Amino acid sequence: MKYIGVDLGGTKVAAASFSKNIVIQRQERFLLDGREAEEVADLIFNTIITLLNRKSTSEPERVSIGISVPGIAYSKSGDVWAPNIPGWERFPLQKYIKERIPEAEVTIESDRTCYILGEAAHGAAKGSNNAVFMAVGTGIGVGILIDGRVLHGADDIVGAAGWMALSHPFDQSYISTGCFESQASGEGLAFQAKRELLSNKSYDGFLSKFSLDDICSRAIFSGYESGDIICTKVIDKAIELWGMAAANLVSLLNPEIVIFGGGVFGPASKFIDRIYSEALKWAQPISIKKTIFKATELPDDAGLYGAGAVAVRNSYNKSKLKLN
Repeated sequence: MKYIGVDLGGTKVAAASFSKNIVIQRQERFLLDGREAEEVADLIFNTIITLLNRKSTSEPERVSIGISVPGIAYSKSGDVWAPNIPGWERFPLQKYIKERIPEAEVTIESDRTCYILGEAAHGAAKGSNNAVFMAVGTGIGVGILIDGRVLHGADDIVGAAGWMALSHPFDQSYISTGCFESQASGEGLAFQAKRELLSNKSYDGFLSKFSLDDICSRAIFSGYESGDIICTKVIDKAIELWGMAAANLVSLLNPEIVIFGGGVFGPASKFIDRIYSEALKWAQPISIKKTIFKATELPDDAGLYGAGAVAVRNSYNKSKLKLN
């Protein structure tokens, strides 16, 4: 049996062959370079073939493939919705790969699911059966492992944490991305900073040297370090919301550990203690005192290891992941 894990992002595809202990044996990475729809699927297929060391698809062997996608993986159909990839509104990725590698077992999971599985395999959640991964990047998603099983929900949309309702009153900006995401994701930090900048005509601080289009989360973290008033306000609010969201997850799910990852953590990892202190105010008191907050131990590879874990575990125990 060969095990292949594929981690698809908005700009790249990373893939690896794995041992049955979820250890990487060989790895490949390619940029998407503007590819769309079937072009992206073809890149995934060719990367898998490269890892299988095949000269053609006429060499059958037992293969289990796990694929992590940045969006929704519909388990009943094998279709994928990935908003950052043109043409993937409901792309039949599982069918596409199976038609070309008929003997393969192909399982597709959302990136947030693979993040928590990667951390459970070789990261901060190793040895844990109850863990949560909060991925904060362009958006916000949560991977949930409870009693050793990943949660999916009726339509495979579990973990869309960007829509958590954490502020009142309702703001029209919440419609497209959700309350939490519009204030505390990478894009949300930039959006809030621009809003503050436009409403403060006398401001001449750190962000005033940037055009509006160039203001991003990286600039906001830099401004925070210099004590900029707008950057400090935006980051302090995000810390509050990260803590509140984590508190809600702790109260609902009673995890052993909450892991923070994604592009924003990164620079926001230094705030883990402050986030925990905020969560301590809001969460169920017994549960939160038994929960550890940590930054990811696999900042670049959690999704890849998670895809490998899907491939390995699916090959012998599909029910463990509740993949059907």
